Amino acid sequence: MQSKNQVAKSDLCSPTSTVTVLGGSEASRSNVAFQSSRDLSGYGSFRDCLRAPIHRWFTYPAGYSYKLVECKIQEYGLNASSWIADPFAGTGTTSIVARMQGVNSIGIEAHPFVYWIAKSKLQMKYDTGALLLDMQEVVKDARELYESGLDCSDIWPELVYKCFREDELQKLLALRTIIENCETVDDRRDFLKVALTATLRDVTSAGAGWPYIAPSKYAERTVQRDAFEEFTKRCNLMLSDVSNPALRSLPHTEHQVIHGDARNMAEFAKPESIDVLLTSPPYLNNYDYADRTRLETYFWGIYDSWAQITSDVRDKLIIAATTQIIRNSMDKLRACSGIEAVSPRIHAELTAIIEQLDEARGVRAGKKSYDLMVAGYFEDMLKVVQQAHVILKAGGSFVLVLGDSAPYGNHVRTDEIIGELGVAVGYSSYSVEVIRSRGGKWAANPQRHKVPRRESIVTILK
Repeated sequence: MQSKNQVAKSDLCSPTSTVTVLGGSEASRSNVAFQSSRDLSGYGSFRDCLRAPIHRWFTYPAGYSYKLVECKIQEYGLNASSWIADPFAGTGTTSIVARMQGVNSIGIEAHPFVYWIAKSKLQMKYDTGALLLDMQEVVKDARELYESGLDCSDIWPELVYKCFREDELQKLLALRTIIENCETVDDRRDFLKVALTATLRDVTSAGAGWPYIAPSKYAERTVQRDAFEEFTKRCNLMLSDVSNPALRSLPHTEHQVIHGDARNMAEFAKPESIDVLLTSPPYLNNYDYADRTRLETYFWGIYDSWAQITSDVRDKLIIAATTQIIRNSMDKLRACSGIEAVSPRIHAELTAIIEQLDEARGVRAGKKSYDLMVAGYFEDMLKVVQQAHVILKAGGSFVLVLGDSAPYGNHVRTDEIIGELGVAVGYSSYSVEVIRSRGGKWAANPQRHKVPRRESIVTILK
């Protein structure tokens, strides 16, 4: 449990609130987390990052606020001798804050494109004079290439052509071609590639709101933006971030961003070497994380089909969406054998939910495989919790931002179950702090369920 000193540090960041703390081998499901008395709803959102230097380079709403990372570093008193790790690193929010705060970090990300974004953002220190010259040269050469005439046909999948007017697509291709072939060092090339990647959604004529892009006449933008101008704006914004003198005086700390699997995180850190694990895993909400960056990966020629994204990305992520389910080959997931081995009580609860979802699937439109999605999700998250236990120091905390779920209207108390799994595998206790309610914006939709849901911070103490 927390010492008096730890409680004092926590008070600086955390609100005065009633929080459920559970311990022992079989926690009671009758315990319920209470809403915080201060508004922390933004902690689970990427919104703050959209205005923050470095973080704003690429919009990735699967993340959380950089302010949460700052708060937890302060709360736990982390310093240059401490290590913080994020097993679902996304675009690097935790690692970036750790570097700015002088704390060592490890970030693990399974999505190869998102991993590349995180690695590029973490670079931070550049020869800004050389970078400015590269930017100017790229725009100049790209304009000349565009004016000479470019044939954009038969380069990309159809989605890309639906998202851009032909002249803007020619400009984007010119920029891509020059960046890929310019004579510069790798870190500056990556900087330029990130800037062009972010430019795509600035200039698309399609509806570009996250998570997906909507290339239809109903969502078409009326405002036209020039690719060269928007790319230049992006570069200047990013250059202003890395020109900050404070980046030149950051204390020396170690930082690794690894393309890897959170279910195997003990491969990337020594046993009992991490002070705090802070992350936001995929939510159990049928959200296809592999599809978030389809436009960007298509544009760069990394993938060219749904099938390729499935084999290279989707199949390698923890299960959180029905698009990851292949019923014929995954039926064994239903048994939840890993869960059963550590907690028969949780296994019985999940088995009942899975059976209800299987029955609903037989009568509901779409016949979504929520049953196997739920089973696979908790089997995967059990592995994550077990691996975290290996690398955490004694007394260390595993902090997760999580949302609960209600597939087909069947509530799954995701936050508490993951906390209870932690206790079942050897952690001493867990706590749940609700930071916001979810689902209210869909209340008027007759096709949506009415089950209230929440977003929480779950802290599992080793």
